[in-house]
Amino acid sequence: MLSLKMALRSIGANKMRSALTMLGIIIGVMALVVLVSLVDSATGAITDEVSSLGSSLLTVNVTDDKGVPVRLEDLQTWVDEEPSIAAVAPYATATATGKYGTESASFNVYGVTADEYKIQTMQLTAGRFIASSDVRNSSRVCVIPEKTAVDLIGYADCLGEEIALDGVKYTVIGTLEDQEESLATILTGGAKVAYIPYTSLVRLSTGTGVSIPTFYIGAAEGFTLEQAEKVMKDILLERFEGDEDAFYISSQNLIEEAMSQISNLLNILLGGIAAISLIVGGIGIMNIMLVTVTERTREIGIRKAIGASRGSILRQFLIEAVVLCMLGCALGIFVSWGILQIISAITVSASISFHLNGRVVVLSVLFCFLIGVIFGLYPANKAAKMKPIDALHYGG
Repeated sequence: MLSLKMALRSIGANKMRSALTMLGIIIGVMALVVLVSLVDSATGAITDEVSSLGSSLLTVNVTDDKGVPVRLEDLQTWVDEEPSIAAVAPYATATATGKYGTESASFNVYGVTADEYKIQTMQLTAGRFIASSDVRNSSRVCVIPEKTAVDLIGYADCLGEEIALDGVKYTVIGTLEDQEESLATILTGGAKVAYIPYTSLVRLSTGTGVSIPTFYIGAAEGFTLEQAEKVMKDILLERFEGDEDAFYISSQNLIEEAMSQISNLLNILLGGIAAISLIVGGIGIMNIMLVTVTERTREIGIRKAIGASRGSILRQFLIEAVVLCMLGCALGIFVSWGILQIISAITVSASISFHLNGRVVVLSVLFCFLIGVIFGLYPANKAAKMKPIDALHYGG
């Protein structure tokens, strides 16, 4: 306790020098805590976006259809014939300008079938979703989220109203429960969303053909995602003459695993960079402690002359180095928290909450303690080994 009081008194006696010495530690801790916390928070948000697609979901992309493109009737055949496949929904999208009266907005229009509602995590608040008959008849109907309805039409209960998408009028037959604004929405500039029959999108967008290059598959109850994937792979291999390069199947689990691996790799890389900053800060502390030992040589001589042991001298200067590191660490963590709060406030529209990662905070504390011990040991040992007579005769 006495050594701690003496360490604090010494640090307080040279406030500016102590602050500058701690600056390296503060910056290193900030780099470690802020960067790793940002990566973890962003990865968590992206993983949540992936998870929101559904719990049993495969994505199939056809890169070479070998002259036998996948069509809507094929999707229905697979559902009817394969017990492991509960639903298959095509993926097609286009951008359009939506208008209602004098109001207009940019839209992301998705061409869907009835199975889309089974696969994706959607919840109707009014009306109905796109039906198989709408797809067969290329009906000009649409389903929109409540927020889109309020922003464009002015109120949520808008069933029967008509909105124009690139000049073609579509009747609103259903509204969906609003979800938090997604990263995809942010990246597309906040465009509104509308779901229309897949066949209607084919007519609306000249960039969408009658073939289906991308579609989603939902595993049936009682079957695993791996079982559905194997069945789908066998079907496509038979269809595309055994060419495995003609398509690829990705699952939500693989995406989440990839995100986890990327996050871990980034954390290691960023942690390594931040650790270098902390080591540089530790070198600064060792340098200042050597100066401190030199300045207090006569004090060391007096303490040894009146009976202070080598251990007590070593402990005094070692504690001072550790206290410097831990104070810098505490300030670094506090500043990191403030920075993350500011970033969260700036990016509030993206629905990402940036917060301190508890594990990296504990790691920072332990690493700073270790740096204090390692880089404080040499100056402390140098002070402890001084001979009383030499210290007392020191004239510096």
